[in-house]
Amino acid sequence: MTVAQAVVEFLGNQYTVDTIGGTHYRERLIPGMFGIFGHGNVAGVGQALKQWQVLDSRLMPYHQGRNEQAMVHQAVGYARQERRRATFAVTSSIGPGATNMLTGAAVATTNRLPVLLLPADTFATRTADPVLQQLERPEAYDITVNDAFRPLSRYFDRVVRPEQLYSAFLNGLRVLTDPADTGAVTISLPQDVQAETLDVPGEFLAERDWRIRRPEPDAEDIRRAAHLIRSARRPLIIAGGGVLYAFANQQLARLAELTGIPVAYTQAGVGSLPWDAPYCLGAVGSTGTTAANTVARDADLVIGIGTRYEDFTTASHTAFQDPEVRFVNINVAPLDAYKLGTALPIVADARKALIRLTEAMSGYRVGADLEQLVTAEKERWNAAVDTAFDTRHAPLPSQNEIIGAVNRATAPRDVVVCAAGSLPGDLHKMWRIRDPFGYHVEYAFSTMGYEIPGGLGVKRAAISEAQRAGDGEQPRDVVVLVGDGSYLMMHTELVTAVAEGLKLIVVLIQNHGYASIGALSESLGSQRFGTRFRTLDSQHHTFDDGEKLPVDLAANAASLGVRVIRVEPGENAIADLETAVAKAKAEPEGSGPVLVHIESDPLIDAPDSESWWDVPVAGTSELDSTRDARSTYLRRKAGQKPLIGDATTGPAHD
Repeated sequence: MTVAQAVVEFLGNQYTVDTIGGTHYRERLIPGMFGIFGHGNVAGVGQALKQWQVLDSRLMPYHQGRNEQAMVHQAVGYARQERRRATFAVTSSIGPGATNMLTGAAVATTNRLPVLLLPADTFATRTADPVLQQLERPEAYDITVNDAFRPLSRYFDRVVRPEQLYSAFLNGLRVLTDPADTGAVTISLPQDVQAETLDVPGEFLAERDWRIRRPEPDAEDIRRAAHLIRSARRPLIIAGGGVLYAFANQQLARLAELTGIPVAYTQAGVGSLPWDAPYCLGAVGSTGTTAANTVARDADLVIGIGTRYEDFTTASHTAFQDPEVRFVNINVAPLDAYKLGTALPIVADARKALIRLTEAMSGYRVGADLEQLVTAEKERWNAAVDTAFDTRHAPLPSQNEIIGAVNRATAPRDVVVCAAGSLPGDLHKMWRIRDPFGYHVEYAFSTMGYEIPGGLGVKRAAISEAQRAGDGEQPRDVVVLVGDGSYLMMHTELVTAVAEGLKLIVVLIQNHGYASIGALSESLGSQRFGTRFRTLDSQHHTFDDGEKLPVDLAANAASLGVRVIRVEPGENAIADLETAVAKAKAEPEGSGPVLVHIESDPLIDAPDSESWWDVPVAGTSELDSTRDARSTYLRRKAGQKPLIGDATTGPAHD
């Protein structure tokens, strides 16, 4: 068989094996492959996929994509919703087909999510050299555009001889299934090698299980963590995505219930607890709730579970102001467990660590003053969100009202998907999560254009979930919230949803520009420069003051074969939006995507998080607005700390 045929058959026989609480799990690791074909892969991987489609289409189902980056986003969305147990492979041709996947690789690796990328490459033999789309570098002729994947991948290899495919793919899948190491795995396949014949041993093609490693915590680490918690006056748990990937939300809830330790969550950790749990403070950091940020400000011990402490979580190192605050970090990845001056890194699976820690905390409960503070701050924040959701603006509603309407119109099991702009921050602080799988916001890379293809990946995972359950329950509805700026970057994957009849609900919020960066620009004294979608004033060469562009995005979606529901501006916009989402949800599975179009007022802000994000302001300026912003910036920056915690378990150092 050819190298490409061996790759496809090998991938079709790989399985993920996992055990959670005595329940055993086995699933296809690579349930399908996305691909766009060119001269680099059409006679290799393309031929192999067609051959298996004829012989047995179940081995490696092929899915057509419209953009290579979007195909990777679909794989990322699927992998996250599957809790990193499964992902898709993505094949591209050489040159621009390959480089289109670079952003997707960065998304996967930044988010610690597995994807398998198979970009074609130029001839290994160099017989036909240079070929169409080949990058030539006179000082290093062995470099191709695929080398750009190296810094973006957790594992990179290039198969320049057929015999190398064994080690390349076994090592690649080792990384793909390792919770501590996972990310983009890129295996570059020269176009001539793909089509070359070799004798493949049967053991390489046989079914193979990849067991997910879930390491136990060290007993001494748990003992020390329990001691630190018992010694603290104001402990706080920060739950990250690692809680969800470890299926540890029930164990987290049990620890919080027994001890009263309040819990805040990161963007990736939304769903760790339901929003209305008495000990749940909601989102923390720059896009957090005032409840979480008030408690974080005075916390003397922070227990980070499965979080990488991104700067939004720490409010750029201003969130934790107690001079003696210490950190216990539980993470399967040593990189994250040891971050930023932790007093106690615990390298372990979150679920197993929480079980042991709960046992060690028997008989402990936080003080009544902390419990009273948590209750009062939750009430204050919930009232602020209620006001934001219920205050009506006309003719254009606020984004707050839109989020509230979609939240009310969706079922607890539905999944909201977002990635970039002002929506992720507003969703983080205000979305009232009710199900551990109900929130999917890509915010590690915050990739404009991710929303629709990522949502398709989530929908595919929802279908797989329903098929595994086998009890007749319909797949979860997936609702993508996207602004017009992000929609314009990668809306073409709606055609994929139409082609496959995938029921995806897209709520497109048109605010005629980049609302998030507009607000940021204004706060930094740059007066929303370059953030409005307006006609060019050629006399002053500015886009800031022209007419709104006569662009009809609802008509654009309809032209792609999408069913569109328009919500007209006016007093009834929010009620009509809820009705529209309900109608979209009522559509049967297999009927294809529905897009709900609504305009909003981008100048109405969400409730203030009482937090900060470090974005530098120009040190000198001729603009009064920039000078004022610089003064505010210097005042807020004074609260930054070089590290977020003391590295010792004894008395804190100055």
